[in-house]
Formats: sequence, C-alpha cells, structure tokens
Amino acid sequence: MGKRVLVVDDEKLIVKGIRFSLEQDGMEVTCAYDGEEALENAKNTEFDIILLDIMLPKLTGLEVCQQIREFSNVPIVMLTAKDDDMDKIMGLEYGADDYITKPFNILELKARIKAILRRSVIRDSASNAPKTIVNGDLRLDCDSRRVYIAGKAVNLTAKEFDVLELLALNPNKVYSRENLLKLVWGSDYPGDVRTVDVHIRICAYQMGRRLLFPCLTRFGNSPGISRAAEFEPMSG
Repeated sequence: MGKRVLVVDDEKLIVKGIRFSLEQDGMEVTCAYDGEEALENAKNTEFDIILLDIMLPKLTGLEVCQQIREFSNVPIVMLTAKDDDMDKIMGLEYGADDYITKPFNILELKARIKAILRRSVIRDSASNAPKTIVNGDLRLDCDSRRVYIAGKAVNLTAKEFDVLELLALNPNKVYSRENLLKLVWGSDYPGDVRTVDVHIRICAYQMGRRLLFPCLTRFGNSPGISRAAEFEPMSG
C-alpha cells in the first residue's frame, strides 16, 4: 500500500499539481481546502505525512498543526508563501517538522517528503536503542517519543525529538551542523544548515538552556560548528 498523504491548501491548482505528482510515485493522496476539513481528515484517517498550508480559511495552518499535535505525531510539512525566519519558527513551535516556501520546486517537495518518510521507517524499525534515556532531570521516552523535565512533559516536534535523541544516544560525539542535517534530515534533504539552528533554538526555548546544555556542548567550538552559546533561550 502506498504512503498516505494529506495535502491541505485553499489554492486548488496547487493541490491538483501536488496530488498528480505524488500519485505518480504511488502515494495515496487526500485533499482538503480549509482548516476545519483538514483537521477532520487528520482525526479520522491515519496519514503518513501531512502537507499543510499556513494561510487557510476557517482555521489557519498553525491552528490546525497545533490541534493535530494534541492527538498525533504524524510528520507535518508547512507550506508557506512567506520567507521570514519568524514565520518558520512559528510553524516549528506549533508542531511542524519541516517547512517549504512557495513557490517551490515539486522535485524539492518530493525529496523532502521521501526523506521524512524514510527516516520514519528507520526510526520505527530500530529495536536496539534504549527505550528510556535519563540525564538528571531530563528523561526521554523513546517508545512514546516524549520528553520530560523533572516529571513534567515538554512539547517537542518529531524532528526536535530526533535531534535531541541523537545527541542523547551519542554522549561522547561532537556534531557539526552539516553532520546533524545529514543524519536527522537525510543526505538528500535539499534545505540548508539553518534548519538545524531553528530546531536547536526551539529546543533550548522549550527546555531551558541549562538542561539542554549537556547536549548542545557536543556541537564543539570548531569553525563552522554550532556553539552552545549561540542557542540562548528566546525571551518573551
């Protein structure tokens, strides 16, 4: 059976083009044209990935994403006409795993979808990793993919969890931005290293730099490598 994809956009020509291209690759595509319809589909059907436009009628893509995260960890890629870092950060904070800016190349979109789906299969089939990782007040439950600080749950997106899990499972390794991008997003991911920065910043904001510092220090201090000092929690 092909992978199930939910495509959400109020521009019907865009939806039609995406649907045609994904179906050519053997995927099963369901379409929605407003936020309420998207949320209803997400509740009633188990999808492998959701492509979600930000600017939607009835409910915005951010609102839909946030509500989906209350009952599902399905990968979500935000489609946005805005190329502002704050819009991307907002999407990730609301629970999205990735983003792509319109107008986009359909080949790039398909590459991102396939990379996310491939990593999901690898993650789900992994059986030799510890089920729980504990470091002081920090606890990662790898089965449920949940993070707790002093017993209190912390909301992280699937990709944020992937980054944190990788660092926690490899406590003596130092990773460059390029290493993390390849390991977490895949070697064929068409984005750049700023994606890593955005996810780390949000992790630092959600968890607090003090608790995340043991992981962030593994970025090291070499040229071109992210330093822990770069990822202070955002104010506000």
